[in-house]
Amino acid sequence: MTCSLYLIRTYFVAIGVFLLASQSWLSASETKTSSAPQIVTHSARKPDVSLRNEIDIAINRCLTLLERNQEPSGYWSTSDYPALTALILKAFVESPTDNERWRNSPAVGKALDFIRSNVQEDGGIYSKGLYSYNTAISLMALKSLEDDSLESIMLDARIYLAKQQQLDEWDDNDAVWGGIGYGNSYEHSDLSNTSLAIQALHETRELIGPEQIGIDIDWDAAIRFVENCQNLPEENGQLWASGDPENYGGFVYYPGNSKAGSQNFSNGQVAQRSYGSMSYAGLMSYMYAQLKKDDPRVATAVAWLERNFTLEENPGMGLEGLYYYYYTMAKALDAYGADYLHTEDGQKIDWRKELAETLLSKQRGLGFWQNDNSRWMESDPYIVSAYTILALEILYPKI
Repeated sequence: MTCSLYLIRTYFVAIGVFLLASQSWLSASETKTSSAPQIVTHSARKPDVSLRNEIDIAINRCLTLLERNQEPSGYWSTSDYPALTALILKAFVESPTDNERWRNSPAVGKALDFIRSNVQEDGGIYSKGLYSYNTAISLMALKSLEDDSLESIMLDARIYLAKQQQLDEWDDNDAVWGGIGYGNSYEHSDLSNTSLAIQALHETRELIGPEQIGIDIDWDAAIRFVENCQNLPEENGQLWASGDPENYGGFVYYPGNSKAGSQNFSNGQVAQRSYGSMSYAGLMSYMYAQLKKDDPRVATAVAWLERNFTLEENPGMGLEGLYYYYYTMAKALDAYGADYLHTEDGQKIDWRKELAETLLSKQRGLGFWQNDNSRWMESDPYIVSAYTILALEILYPKI
């Protein structure tokens, strides 16, 4: 009898093992055949405690250094552009480690006072120029403080940004219609400023109600502008928009202009080259405007980013704007919601982990980050360190 019970028990255990193995094999098969970015919820992933600890240490080192190197009047690097100080303020407030310490640091109060000193009568937050850029970034920093006393400043900043949108009478040839530019000597719209304004308005959207006319942009017009920056002939009818594999789905700086240059084809077309940082800015804009993942504009953008995924450079730009590229990558892919990207041969890219490890490896001895290439102010350790910390703070919760 004992022997029979043993055999029966063994039989059912074997059946259970077989069923579990079959289920695992089917799951693996489904994973291999999927070509779209795989959405995995945070609960399905165990936190990488070791990597989080490394991020904690790196952020604390840099914030300590920034705290010690703040100017007496509250700014970092230069008083000409409050956006630079606003980026660092946001990095302090959103630190995932020792949050109470950094949020309540005296540096935060001094930085806030400096930003408030740059609030203008027209609602913008700026000093010497780059009006929209400074206002959008400063608005996001103020929002991170969750301070009700700042609401009127933030609402005025929203109105200012909305007024910067180019909404003159529609002209089919006006490809920059619907976008936002720097707001001073640079008159044309561009994707960088438009994406920052879209992000700022998205992050502060709960401040307004449906009856508050004039405190928001025309979102349809903004998306029309973003489309006009994408190499997607099906949606963008401009002659430069290319369907060739190298550029298809990616983005340029503004319609007809790419910082990565142009490309001549045998059919006579002169295409504007897609490049990394603007392609992430384009994807981020689509996500904040609530386009669906299966929308062709989104799907082709993600496909371009997967084909060109690298952490060695800003694709199409080399080392120029590398840390802005990293930061925009973190924002865009987090907004998109994919835990993995896929290479053309089907390999999964754990982009959060790879990006975090890359950023950690680039921290310099004192604790700052810095780009050896000076374009777009990236030789300035303050702005580059802010980009890096903010990127790490986005990555941290899902690592």
